[in-house]
Amino acid sequence: MENINLIDTFSEFKELKNIDRATMMSVLEDVFRNMLLKKYGTDENFDIIINIDKGDFEIWRNREVVEDGEVEDNNLQISLSEAKKIDEDYEVGEDVTDEVKLPDFGRRAILSLRQNLTSRILDLEKTNIFNKYKDRIGELITGEVYQVWKREILILDDEGNELLLPKSEQIPSDYFHKGDVIRAVVVKVEFKNNNPVIILSRTSPVFLERLFELEVPEIFDGLITIKKIVRVPGERAKVAVESYDERIDPVGACVGMKGSRIHGIVRELKNENIDVINYTANTQLFIQRALSPAKIVSIKLYPDDNKADVFLKPEEVSLAIGKGGLNIRLASQLTGYDLDVYRDQEGMDDEDVNLEEFSDEIEEWIISELKAIGCDTAKSVLEIPEKELVKRTDLEEETVQEVLKILKAEFE
Repeated sequence: MENINLIDTFSEFKELKNIDRATMMSVLEDVFRNMLLKKYGTDENFDIIINIDKGDFEIWRNREVVEDGEVEDNNLQISLSEAKKIDEDYEVGEDVTDEVKLPDFGRRAILSLRQNLTSRILDLEKTNIFNKYKDRIGELITGEVYQVWKREILILDDEGNELLLPKSEQIPSDYFHKGDVIRAVVVKVEFKNNNPVIILSRTSPVFLERLFELEVPEIFDGLITIKKIVRVPGERAKVAVESYDERIDPVGACVGMKGSRIHGIVRELKNENIDVINYTANTQLFIQRALSPAKIVSIKLYPDDNKADVFLKPEEVSLAIGKGGLNIRLASQLTGYDLDVYRDQEGMDDEDVNLEEFSDEIEEWIISELKAIGCDTAKSVLEIPEKELVKRTDLEEETVQEVLKILKAEFE
């Protein structure tokens, strides 16, 4: 019965954990030999036969036949009279092989054997999971939500392995229930407290890249290359693409007929706005495309400092900056240049005054706040209602009122 229990224990792991046959055989034999070493001090004269298909095993001991009274080691030798009880034909000097039954080891040894076997299989399984996923970093994984916690979500893959999606790696508007099917990329695989931990992400740019590969065959086939992706998860993303085939329009291929290809990606990303941009090595043109939909008048580059001054018509400034400065921030990340937006001087009112001229009356950090929303002249600030200025900047209402008072005084 104990024999059957042990094999059942192993069979359960074999069935559920997908351990290969050679490894199973090796683990079983190693566990049994450790038990033999503890009981007999050696395992060299034992043969272990394991039949995984039938679910059983046998342990055979080899001993030399010696004259009665000359037995020095009961494990290695057997007296002639004892040998003849097994078979009358045995003679001194021959080897006797007899089966050792598991109950002979005692209940405590058998219990220890089972615990050892379970422990070894668990360790193997942990190593297998770690090895499986450490080579899959960056891969898209589809799993089922098993448990939702405050700080993370537990996901099971198709083999029942546990994966984690931390809150920090979720799109802010993500909301999942138990049983939901979820897609994410593997971003980190590590051992923590002797357990493999597989971390997934839906905020990584790699996740967006894998979604494009799924939706756009030309990217999957290598005809279109994604040069760079920057994103604020759930809000906006910019994707620079390039085609090695002049006949293929990379932006059109990514967007699809009437947006058919990109709509699926946008839905997966909880309506994240995605700007697909044609990559170019021409820095000025690339910056111009990155700041789309704003139309640029001119750009002044400072390559040594990775900076650029961008000049636009007054009505285009807010488009270039975007809500909360999001558009210009992503454009800067995409191009690798710090971008400063200015109103085109040619189109500026001759009577208007740059905010820098008020640095003796208005603190520099307040001027920076106003510039961040595209206001670099006095009149550009005065054109915006007081409540709107408070809303769009981090300035207090009293501060905004004081600034407006100083600027108005300039034109009175």
